[in-house]
Amino acid sequence: MRILHTSDWHLGRQFHGLPLDADHDAFLGQLEQAITDHQPDLLIIAGDLFDRASPPQSALTRLGGFLRRITDTSDIVIVIIAGNHDSAAQIGMLSVLATGNRTLVRGPLDAEERPLIIDQEDGPVAVSALPFAYEFAARACFGDDEIACPADVIRAQLDSARRFVPAGARWIVVAHAFVDGASTSDSERPLSRVVGGIETVPAETFEGAHYVALGHLHRPQAVGAPHVRYSGAPLAFGFDEEGQEKSFTLVEMDATGAVEIKALSILPVRGVRTIRGKLADLLAAPRPSDDFMRVILTDDAPQIDPMKRLREIYPNAVQLGYERERRPADARQEAQGAAETPRQIVSDFLGFVRDEPLSDTEALLVETELAALALEDGDA
Repeated sequence: MRILHTSDWHLGRQFHGLPLDADHDAFLGQLEQAITDHQPDLLIIAGDLFDRASPPQSALTRLGGFLRRITDTSDIVIVIIAGNHDSAAQIGMLSVLATGNRTLVRGPLDAEERPLIIDQEDGPVAVSALPFAYEFAARACFGDDEIACPADVIRAQLDSARRFVPAGARWIVVAHAFVDGASTSDSERPLSRVVGGIETVPAETFEGAHYVALGHLHRPQAVGAPHVRYSGAPLAFGFDEEGQEKSFTLVEMDATGAVEIKALSILPVRGVRTIRGKLADLLAAPRPSDDFMRVILTDDAPQIDPMKRLREIYPNAVQLGYERERRPADARQEAQGAAETPRQIVSDFLGFVRDEPLSDTEALLVETELAALALEDGDA
């Protein structure tokens, strides 16, 4: 059996305020080509199809067009689960696409985790699709008030799923989780709403599965065992992913359930890059690029309108800073876990909720309000 595993598309996402529509179209085109070239029996999309619970219409249209094209041109079986960025109800509505045993779509939790059974010459394959859910939803679904962390949610889902796996069948589990030992990226949201709770799931929780197709973490990687794998996100969503090769995961499963895994590289239309140097030097020796750029200036003094000048060469320059802003004392404080400045806290919060840094106008407003608060404290 041949499986193509992907996840974390985040349709509708922006990169520091710039739309990623063209980038998403490019990788979806490459995914369609991979389906044509490799003829997989099963396509798995392991959650976070969208970047937010209420995605823009363009994102819905993009997903609908892709699914329509591949179902019209192939007999591939499709399995989709909701991730933590998705609306479970919205993903669940995609189940109207189901045609016989060709589609399994799981949005909301179900106390009876029934698999999709795919009949093969080598015997049946059972695919259990475990959608993401927070602890409170799992407690209600499974009637278990002891569910207190993401690992408990996954265990409850797996306990239910195992009851419906036919004896002797090869078993594939699709889940959206943070497995112990995996490497993270800056653009991933926490999976637990319990303050101070443990977010990770032990790899051995999936014991008995022949392949575990994971979503949530954006770096392609195996964790715990070769058959427990993240496909990773198809695009880079932060500068910490610079230089990281993105891929789809192609899995060959034999009659015993043993798997061979191959990464199919994705060629992005725009990468993420960091350049560093004095502004005059960067302007004097330009290397034009459409990549998303982070610029770190090594000038001692502030420069005049540097971003505007740099964008004439790098139209997708989205972040600019000065090397001098990271003094050794600041680095030591950061290493010791010292508290961030109020301005940095506001900037980090905005970056998290809208994927855009603090603008100059907003920074001025924040500084004004902070100065006013400091003055009030001084008068008190």
